[in-house]
This record gives sequence, structure tokens and C-alpha cells, in this order.
Amino acid sequence: VQLQASGGGLVQAGDSLRLSCAASGRTVSRYSMGWFRQDPGKEREFVAAISSGGGTTSYVDSVKGRFTISRDNAKNTMYLQMNSLKPEDTAVYYCAASSVVRITAARSMYGYWGQGTQVTVSS
Repeated sequence: VQLQASGGGLVQAGDSLRLSCAASGRTVSRYSMGWFRQDPGKEREFVAAISSGGGTTSYVDSVKGRFTISRDNAKNTMYLQMNSLKPEDTAVYYCAASSVVRITAARSMYGYWGQGTQVTVSS
């Protein structure tokens, strides 16, 4: 599975962005998927995850109510709608896929990773 993240950019606080993660090489309809983010010098942290069918989602507390994860299995694509962005959301965002059925925030359970897309939120 190859994953390609896109949609990052430079925005102001309060703005919105939608990240996309396009999968190729294999259908990801049976994979749970997630978004992680990483600031320089910090560990990569969990942001959100979604089950293979899209019916179950999970978020880190800091983005609940502002971010929405979704997927379109027909297009082999996952999304992260980010609203009310804050400067502390600034990071490189990575998408990932896991063959584990149950969604998880554990980075080690994701075997496939995209290359990352930069999100910068100015105050």
C-alpha cells in the first residue's frame, strides 16, 4: 500500500483545511486508517483514526469538535477536515493504514505511512 497525503498549507488561526490521503497499490477498504502529526524535535502523535467501514472514529482530545476524519472507500481516499485551526496545530501531518481491525492510536500498529504534508497555522 502506498499512501500520498496532500492538502497542507499556510493558514491563519481560525481557518480551515482539508487533508486528503490517497491510497494506491491495494484497496484500503479493509484497513483502519489514521492521521498523526509531528513537530520538529517531538514524537509523532496520534490525531484521529477511522475504522475500515468508516463507522467508528477516534480523536485526540485536543482536536475533538474541530477535526473530522472520514473516508471514501470507493475512491480509496481518507480525509481530515480541520476547522478552527490553532497555532498549536502546526505540524507535519502523516496518514497511515493499519491491518488491525480495531482502530488504534498506537503508532506501532500502523504498517503503512504516507510522506507527510505540512500544516502551518499563524496567529
